[in-house]
Amino acid sequence: MSPDSQASEALPSRRRRAPRGGRHRGDESFLLPPGSPTLVLAVPGHARRAGTEIAAELARLVEIEHTGQPAYVGHLDGDEASLHGLLGALRQEQDEVAAIVVPLSTGPDPALDRAVHAAVANSPVRAVAAEPLGPHPLIAEALHDRLADAGLARADRIRLMTMVTAASGVIVATPGDAAAVRQAEVTGVLLASRLAAPVFTASLNDEASVKAAAEQLRAAGAASIAIAPHLIGSEPEAALIAPAAATVGAAYSAPLGAHPALARVAALRYVEALSTALAD
Repeated sequence: MSPDSQASEALPSRRRRAPRGGRHRGDESFLLPPGSPTLVLAVPGHARRAGTEIAAELARLVEIEHTGQPAYVGHLDGDEASLHGLLGALRQEQDEVAAIVVPLSTGPDPALDRAVHAAVANSPVRAVAAEPLGPHPLIAEALHDRLADAGLARADRIRLMTMVTAASGVIVATPGDAAAVRQAEVTGVLLASRLAAPVFTASLNDEASVKAAAEQLRAAGAASIAIAPHLIGSEPEAALIAPAAATVGAAYSAPLGAHPALARVAALRYVEALSTALAD
């Protein structure tokens, strides 16, 4: 069999799910053929840390909504449900890729990326590290939804309604340093387009950064400010959201959590990584 035909068989085929109600009706999914590499979500921290149930729910959504095959969760710290242990338990057929590891992160994170690549490099089976979930337009969609859930933005389905609680300016607050803020700016631009309102980005790890973003928004005429947490919810920085909002007198929405858009992006990152691995 030629390499091209092998790649064709290994790649997921696109399928259209039956229309369903809600915001995500009409999303495309991927049907994985038997024997496809295992999709593993790599989660920072220990298995018993608060918020780890989010990863399990995202894995479930990836499986039932997009791939049709089990997705797993591997933690980067500790021995319980560890990424290393999970990769070590997988079987490999000859030199084929056994697993695609998708970092559960809204953007590039140097520490997380190093840990994932180290786990992949030390894996007893052939594994491939995928890109993190963001930046991606679907993350801006998920942020919009969380703001709407908190009554801080108009959702598409209620665009014609008047919402006195809607924020007139938004801070996309992301974990990490200045480099992480620059990455999140991509999502901020997309979110601003969706909201038709000014959006600035800031680091949750830097109180001065949040204050500067709030000052910029107020200088731009924003009377009410909301913080949109650019994180999934299992990160340690989730504890910084409420204090950051209080510091600048802002409301805030919930972290992204197990939003269906994140499951869709995880499936996309899997396909991208698999396509690259098969082309090498």
